[in-house]
Amino acid sequence: MNIHTLETISPTDGRYADKTKDLRHIFSEFGLIKYRVFIEIRWLQFLSNASTFEEISDFNADTTKELNRLIDNFTLEDAEKIKNIEKEINHDVKAVEYFIARNTKIEPNVTNFIHFGCTSEDINNLAYALMLQEAKNTIILPLMSKFEECLTSMVQKYAKQPMLSRTHGQIASPTTLGKELSNFLTRLRKTHNEFSEVIILGKFNGAVGNFNAHIVAYPDCDWIKLSREFIESLNIKPNINTTQIEPHDWMASYAHALQRYNTILINFCRDIWGYISLGYFKQRIVKEETGSSTMPHKINPIDFENGEGNLGLSNALLNHFAIKLPISRWQRDLTDSTVQRNLGVALGYFVIALKSILKGVEKLEVNYNRLNEEIDQSWEVLGEAIQTVMRRYGIPEPYEKLKALTRDKEVTQDLLKEFITSLDIPKEAKNRLLKLTPKSYIGLAEKLAKKTL
Repeated sequence: MNIHTLETISPTDGRYADKTKDLRHIFSEFGLIKYRVFIEIRWLQFLSNASTFEEISDFNADTTKELNRLIDNFTLEDAEKIKNIEKEINHDVKAVEYFIARNTKIEPNVTNFIHFGCTSEDINNLAYALMLQEAKNTIILPLMSKFEECLTSMVQKYAKQPMLSRTHGQIASPTTLGKELSNFLTRLRKTHNEFSEVIILGKFNGAVGNFNAHIVAYPDCDWIKLSREFIESLNIKPNINTTQIEPHDWMASYAHALQRYNTILINFCRDIWGYISLGYFKQRIVKEETGSSTMPHKINPIDFENGEGNLGLSNALLNHFAIKLPISRWQRDLTDSTVQRNLGVALGYFVIALKSILKGVEKLEVNYNRLNEEIDQSWEVLGEAIQTVMRRYGIPEPYEKLKALTRDKEVTQDLLKEFITSLDIPKEAKNRLLKLTPKSYIGLAEKLAKKTL
């Protein structure tokens, strides 16, 4: 069934299809079926290679080639065949078993070992584990790294550039633009590492997790060892103690780590949006683009607004995954099955958002005139420094005196100079205060910014 992008319900497959196309082969129905076929065949080959199972030991070269062909050359036509079988029998995983049997020339006794000892969730949990692992390694982590590299470049470039802080939206002690960007870089790197270190788990232990049927069929086999070895052959960590399903706690960790990264990005989007509003950043003009349908002068910060909105959608789904997937009634219910089909949607919104943010950042240009003009006119920010020096040298009520001097008044360099000159403090301290300007009052901001590099 071919659907035009203009006819899709979800914008991840419609308006933003070009941004999410790399996720399709992983999280689409085709992707899920492909991974199921992969696991069923790898399990059959694993059994053949194990000495315990004489009935199917040592596939010949043609059989091995044929099975590998199904994996390596799996097509949409193959997936459609499986969907047609599913329509007949009303079971998606069993349809994969029948497809493999019908599309290979393996012996009947070998056919009996397709899906041997498996419950559907043995196949599905490993499929989703591989899907999330591939998305993490090939799409999400590289995209995070690309953004952090971009941010690193900005920190380096603007580490020295003074900028007024805004606490509670009000003018506050100066910082540097690079230092404020480095705060986000530090947070993102930490969460990036936490996400990358999430351990992906899988189970392969039968109907209720006890190897019941396995032991009846092959009582002398070390099924725990075999299960562990098979899962590890897929580069997944085994979870041996489960019910019918892998309990998805690792998926909650995966979702929560990505959710935290998203939340930091939302904070970043809002701050950059605010800095654009203050005039600290200009957005590079793209001649052909229209900023407003009615006001020709406008260049709206739409990339950061788009990013913020889509990160919120991603987080809503990720939060639901984290609080829902680890919960299952007794040994099994199917509420997780329909929810997991939306994993790619949550990651899709993340990809859409971060690509939009990257696009927005690449268009930013620092408005040095605005930054310098504003800070040069804000002498009141030195009140903090003056009253702190007064505290050191024991002058009574330093805070109250600066409050009376600066609040609701136009504070100028001359006003502060007169006040500092009148202070009974050591000459060295007085000269240090007299040399201080709003632009030079940045503390260790530059040093702190560069430490992140």
